[in-house]
Amino acid sequence: MKHIFAGCAMLTASLTILAQGVPLFSMLSPGQALPAPFRTITLPKIAHNKFSLVSDEGTTVLRIDSDNSAGSVAIPLTTTRAQGSTTLEWRWKVSRILEHADLEHKTGDDYAARVYVFFDVPLESLPFMERSKIKLARMVAGSDVPTAAICYVWDNKHRVGLRAWSPYSTRVRKIVLQSGPDFIGRWKTESRDVAADFREAFGTEMPAVTGVAVGNDTDNTDDKVTTWFGDMSFRK
Repeated sequence: MKHIFAGCAMLTASLTILAQGVPLFSMLSPGQALPAPFRTITLPKIAHNKFSLVSDEGTTVLRIDSDNSAGSVAIPLTTTRAQGSTTLEWRWKVSRILEHADLEHKTGDDYAARVYVFFDVPLESLPFMERSKIKLARMVAGSDVPTAAICYVWDNKHRVGLRAWSPYSTRVRKIVLQSGPDFIGRWKTESRDVAADFREAFGTEMPAVTGVAVGNDTDNTDDKVTTWFGDMSFRK
């Protein structure tokens, strides 16, 4: 994406948390518009992804088509914590990898699939320079810019398990969960201990989860990809 803070500001939300009474994709009908509380998230001056509910193997899932574009689907959390749960589970599938993507550089910061988890780290606990950057970002993009985030990605070439800071911000930790062409067109199920991932990235215990969002983006590499997401849930 062109600017990680702008994206985070609009993506501070949570997707399909069953424990909080949020409807799952599988409870919806193929072809219908995404109902509230789901919402589509797009970025200014960047072409928008296309979002749709489709049937896949008899189950309704979210399909996101990206063509030199970006965008995500999210909903707001209704509580400050995900019901005491720390493990996030979901499944995803991609049509192809993005050959020219590169998570180490801004010009290649595109992903066939990504899942953001946002956290409520007290602003006053951050070093002066980090506080200043976030305050500036909030002046530009809004008060919802998070103070920390983990971004799980489907990469093109880096090894599975690689952890790296976003080229835009040391407050966004990227973790490669899938990489390369081996599972193209096949559903993969993920289960992540978000608390452990946060601890590794930021060196403290996990604070409140303020949101989750899913999407893909191809605007930096002028590429295209289709991504499918199944139901997501937090569990203890």
